[in-house]
Amino acid sequence: MSLLVLGSAAYDTIDTPYGHRDRTVGGSGVYASFAASFFTSVQLIGVVGTDWNQQDSEFLRNRGIDLTGLEIRSGEKTLYWSGHYFDNMNDRETLQIDLNVMGQEYNPIVPDNYKNTPFVFLANGGPGIHSSLLRQIARPQLVIADTMDFYIQHDLPGLLALMKEIDGMILNDSEVKLLTGIDNYLKAANEVLKMGPRFVIVKKGEHGATYFDSDDTFMIPAYPTQEVVDPTGAGDSFAGALMGYLASQANLTSRTMRHALAYATVIASFNVEGFGTERFREITLDVIETRFQKFRNMCIW
Repeated sequence: MSLLVLGSAAYDTIDTPYGHRDRTVGGSGVYASFAASFFTSVQLIGVVGTDWNQQDSEFLRNRGIDLTGLEIRSGEKTLYWSGHYFDNMNDRETLQIDLNVMGQEYNPIVPDNYKNTPFVFLANGGPGIHSSLLRQIARPQLVIADTMDFYIQHDLPGLLALMKEIDGMILNDSEVKLLTGIDNYLKAANEVLKMGPRFVIVKKGEHGATYFDSDDTFMIPAYPTQEVVDPTGAGDSFAGALMGYLASQANLTSRTMRHALAYATVIASFNVEGFGTERFREITLDVIETRFQKFRNMCIW
């Protein structure tokens, strides 16, 4: 089944100990859509400026990503981010961020052929924008949202309202603690379940991820990547792959969710092996399946 992704499209300038890339295509919506496209057809909703390169649109369309919902605003510039990663690759410094078109009031425009899409991923963005999209579509089979500390700190009422409209929430361990005020991430995740979502996934970086719902909890380790070249977009790719795999499956069982988390982990491991989306351009589903089976063997399941 198709997946609808709401998220940003951007240009990133990235500097790491492994090199430099200037104005490479990025953004939460782009990373999530590309990762999901290995498993299912994707519809991307976002907004860019007139500096958006049509070659980047063709690159996404060639992955089977429908860009009917990608709005191009005349006279505006696309979101731009520049950052430097330190030697440990866990810490980074934002050198420049120009919100540009994303700094304007944005109300997502949902094309008619998107309005009955059964799976929806709300990539990192404002809860008000997320809620606006949900008001424009039929109730999907599954809605998962991502967020970040900025929205927890600056739009908590909007985020809490959104959490009552969704099925699943993806947070990292620092975000789930910030949201609940509870230091133990296990207790914090269970507190998030009381806020509305049926399940919560807590990402712990190099320590993997943990899934929580009212009846089940399970953990999955990170894939042991030997060389991290660029971590940009890894979390968005993880979430996109998770949703893409779930959209490709007929039954959303506990086993399906476990497989989805494993595929998401594998996709994220490819993401960090190259700058931006470069590594994604090199791999195929067969390559992904090979690493997935290797990962299963490592985890003994």
